[in-house]
Amino acid sequence: MKAEFYKYQGTGNDFVIMDNRQDIFPKNNTKLITELCDRRFGIGADGLILLENDNLSDFRMVYYNSDGSQSLCGNGGRCAVAFAHFLGIIKEETTFNAIDGLHYASIEGDEVNLKMGNVDEVKEKQSYSFLNTGSPHHVQLVEDLEKMDVKSVGAKLRYGMYGESGSNINFVSEAPDGSFNARTYERGVEDETLSCGTGVTAVAIAMHKMGKTKSDTVYINMPGGKLTVSFHQENGTYTDIFLKGPAKQVFKGEVEW
Repeated sequence: MKAEFYKYQGTGNDFVIMDNRQDIFPKNNTKLITELCDRRFGIGADGLILLENDNLSDFRMVYYNSDGSQSLCGNGGRCAVAFAHFLGIIKEETTFNAIDGLHYASIEGDEVNLKMGNVDEVKEKQSYSFLNTGSPHHVQLVEDLEKMDVKSVGAKLRYGMYGESGSNINFVSEAPDGSFNARTYERGVEDETLSCGTGVTAVAIAMHKMGKTKSDTVYINMPGGKLTVSFHQENGTYTDIFLKGPAKQVFKGEVEW
């Protein structure tokens, strides 16, 4: 079987994306997914996205981590919106379905603004916070963020603290201009990625909850670029959460399986 694929990236978080509206991709073949995402023997990506038909919305995004597991991906969602716009499925606004339900998004040039799910609870511990922004996230303030071995320390926390199901691990430092620097170990990728949309969202909310910022618009600097998170907070619940940043097509090609 031959199929056309596209490569997209959102602040360095990169994805193989396919138009699967004709249901041609063998979704139960996790081995194929891992092979396509392999950076040495495949196309190379943090994850694979299938764009499919949906009865409730403009399209469905089916997202796979590079190990074949499924989850929500914020940057992946933004790239899927850019891809749907490229295909002519949507114009400047859309509602699409994902593993956690419906999402609204708007697009302006290379910028995609994606509405995330509400966050009802932020668990604050002595040295970290934990919350779910569509995927589980551990958020921890650290010193010497640039020198940190994110893969090694992140893996220990991912498995040691959260067991087999695991959690994404985010390390954060405050920047002089009021923004935050962050680095993320992503479960499913099992490595540091250049950016993580649900992680950036978790960092912004955790920093607000901890009182590190009073603003309802938070700027997060990831190794792959800057993302903006805005929200409304009332009685401990975060609503109207939007993740905004660039989503760009890198190249297209053909793959055979």
